[in-house]
Amino acid sequence: MTTLSDFPLARDWLTPVDMISAPSDGKRALRLRLYVALLVCDILSPLFGFGMGRLIAALRGLPLGNPALLAAILPIYLLLGTRTYRAPTLERWRASAWGAFANLLTAFLLTIFIAFLLQEVSPISRVSAMVTFFCSAAMLLLGRSVIGMWSDRLLAGSALSRMLILDGVDVPLPPGLKIVASEPLDSAQTTIHPLALDRLARQLRGVDEVFVACPPSRRATWSTVLKGSNVTARLLIPELDTIGVIGHRHFNGVACVLVSAGGLPLRDRLLKRALDLAIVIPALVFLAPLLITVALLVKIDSKGPALFVQTRVGKGNRLFAMYKFRSMRLAACDGEGRVSTLRDDARVTRIGRFIRATSIDELPQLFNILRRDMSFVGPRPHAIGSLAGDQLFWEVDQRYHHRHVCKPGLTGLAQVRGFRGATHRREDLINRLRADLEYVNGWSLMRDIMILFATLKVVVHRNAF
Repeated sequence: MTTLSDFPLARDWLTPVDMISAPSDGKRALRLRLYVALLVCDILSPLFGFGMGRLIAALRGLPLGNPALLAAILPIYLLLGTRTYRAPTLERWRASAWGAFANLLTAFLLTIFIAFLLQEVSPISRVSAMVTFFCSAAMLLLGRSVIGMWSDRLLAGSALSRMLILDGVDVPLPPGLKIVASEPLDSAQTTIHPLALDRLARQLRGVDEVFVACPPSRRATWSTVLKGSNVTARLLIPELDTIGVIGHRHFNGVACVLVSAGGLPLRDRLLKRALDLAIVIPALVFLAPLLITVALLVKIDSKGPALFVQTRVGKGNRLFAMYKFRSMRLAACDGEGRVSTLRDDARVTRIGRFIRATSIDELPQLFNILRRDMSFVGPRPHAIGSLAGDQLFWEVDQRYHHRHVCKPGLTGLAQVRGFRGATHRREDLINRLRADLEYVNGWSLMRDIMILFATLKVVVHRNAF
């Protein structure tokens, strides 16, 4: 049987040994502020133009028109520009400003067309409409120009935080880049220790794009390593230019290929987080009496803390502390998760059997969701010592770490399909892994909602019978 002792922590091939330069990685926070500034500008500009149009019409004694009709311009404009709040918008702000102008013009024309189709009877002054449009456009272009120049100064021309990993290869070093030199990575190594991946994940914290320069023999291993990270990752392959491949990008003059697209885009992450908060805050308030009662019963039933805290693998292969109500005797708790819990496991306490059968022991993970370690829906987090048969989970399949590209979940697609419980065989993990990879590769907000309803149905049915 393979154990964690077979993988000593001395294997620090992913630990940086030479930090050449490490500028601040606060660009994500700066981008968010700039996105908010763009959104405020996009909202205020049509409102300002609408107000000016109404003022001119009132001063000249012209018909004011239907406010609701003119106000429809704003939601249409915002809908057209939902995908403009991205890094390229900040890096090429002049082109994006004119793109916003085109969206604004389209919103005006669509509003007029809709008014015509609905046979809007309220008179609309042409002067008021023209003033509204030109004032809105002027304010929009001015605001976006100011924000664009502000972003140039704050972000130094690059809205993304980038890192270069050097693995035994020398390449031209561009300025303003976080550069890490790594010890040579063993190309014959087929399993990757989660602790090593956690060290890499900590180096990638705050990084949007990572580039790896390594010998050809180690590219496949680096590709596998990076697919589980939640950052965009590319391998530098200089020979692509000699081959004449079409469509590849260049990094500082060196050809590169994409091996990881990272996690969900910002818009999807915000939607997923909004769903989590919309559920977890009311749930904690409603379940507070139950949580307190169960915590007291656990402490009364056996000596030890009410909560069982275990290290699990989370988003981007980062390790985090996951909370559960303690269901086993303190001396028998398995911190590394090496032994799956059996149906009549002698380690389980009396109250532990009940809270495990009703899934109440999982409720403290609501605090993990509140802390942003987890989400309601996602691949279930595993302990680093979990076994499928006589193999560690991450030994079974090289794609195992790919499931960590998104936040782990309280429930997931694998669970609603019945792939849960002990993993006595290798196939038990493979079935879960396939469902997890299907989930991360085809995420949608509607799928999360459907999984939540399916989970509720499973829990109710299991407890009813």
